[in-house]
Amino acid sequence: MTQLPIVIEPEELEQLLEDPSIVVVDLCKAKQYTQAHIPGAHFVNYGDLVHIEKPIMGLLPTDEKFSALLSSLGITADTHVIAYDDEGGGCASRFVWTLHVFGHEKASILNGGLHSWANEGHALTTDVPQKHPSTYQLSNTGKYTVDSRYISDHLDDTHTALLDARSLPEYTGAKKFAEKAGHIPGAKHFEWTDGMDRSRNLRLLPAAVIQQKLDALGLSKDREIIVYCQSHHRSAFSYVMLRALGYDNVKGYPGSWSDWGNQANTPVEL
Repeated sequence: MTQLPIVIEPEELEQLLEDPSIVVVDLCKAKQYTQAHIPGAHFVNYGDLVHIEKPIMGLLPTDEKFSALLSSLGITADTHVIAYDDEGGGCASRFVWTLHVFGHEKASILNGGLHSWANEGHALTTDVPQKHPSTYQLSNTGKYTVDSRYISDHLDDTHTALLDARSLPEYTGAKKFAEKAGHIPGAKHFEWTDGMDRSRNLRLLPAAVIQQKLDALGLSKDREIIVYCQSHHRSAFSYVMLRALGYDNVKGYPGSWSDWGNQANTPVEL
């Protein structure tokens, strides 16, 4: 099988459901999975993808925890993982980003997730597939991820740009979900839903449309783009969006504003 793109369409997934090298992962709510899911999809609780050290949310899981999760799903080095959710792609994208951080590049999200699949007449089931566990062991490579120190060291770097995927009130400081309000100095606001097409079941907007918006913000492909939100859930979708557009140098900030906004010495802008 040739390498699949990072974003695939329902028609493409339908042709792959019987492929033994594919593992489909459902990141919807448990109730939704019980009611209906894509045939063969394995349920994963989003909480199993993240580590919490309050007040910091959305940190990366340990090597042991993530390896155990992948092994329980029967994933191996040869597996291509296709993830989906029912919220527009945040949870699924966080899974794909985490796989990338841990060195597993064979991963995609379903464009539009359960919305595009179900609303366009593709089959659903309540059957829970049998699992065939593997012994897959991975470790955090440090790739595609940054911490607050890295960002602090690159605030004046013209080659680096920050994309804030939160809502506008969070970005401006009108809404506060940490000790400090506002945004990281110099960050450009591009709310994660600004890349979605609500008229096409929450798919990504056409590439040219998104690119025009990003170019207007100075978020060009020749720059290193660091994406963040409150915990790096919403901004994980921004990561996948940028990668789908051909951005090669994209990094996520686990913990995001729950980390930056709760530190005493981090600068902020309003």
